[in-house]
Amino acid sequence: MPAAPEEPLDAPDEYAAEVLGLVRRIPSGRAMTYGLVAEIVGEKLGRGGPRQVGNVMAGSGDRYAHLVPDGAVVIGPVQDDHAVPWWRVVNASGAPPARHVTAALDALRAEGCPLSRDGRRVDLRRAVWFPQDDGGVEGRRDDRVV
Repeated sequence: MPAAPEEPLDAPDEYAAEVLGLVRRIPSGRAMTYGLVAEIVGEKLGRGGPRQVGNVMAGSGDRYAHLVPDGAVVIGPVQDDHAVPWWRVVNASGAPPARHVTAALDALRAEGCPLSRDGRRVDLRRAVWFPQDDGGVEGRRDDRVV
């Protein structure tokens, strides 16, 4: 018997699913900004911004956990039961979330992500990841940092 069709997601869950799906594709040792994630998701859905991405990321472990595939595992050296590599999303200056700065920087260092000279921020010029239009093969690099 065929599986029952899934119910369509409401608008907040649809947005969260897109954000989490994109963040899960960020390769180990690379990073994206909240703004870049928002821009890419916004191109597809026509809504959202960096603050909405931050809200989704803040709820990725509980509120939106139902949107992450069962058995999902982060690829890279930091796999402590995280289904979403939250530490790979930083603000426009490359700083990780203030409440989790130590854990995020430890995870980024473990993955070999390029950091600033003082080690407190991601060096976005070297680490930013842009997904390709062809389904997410490791991204291009250019001078744009969002």
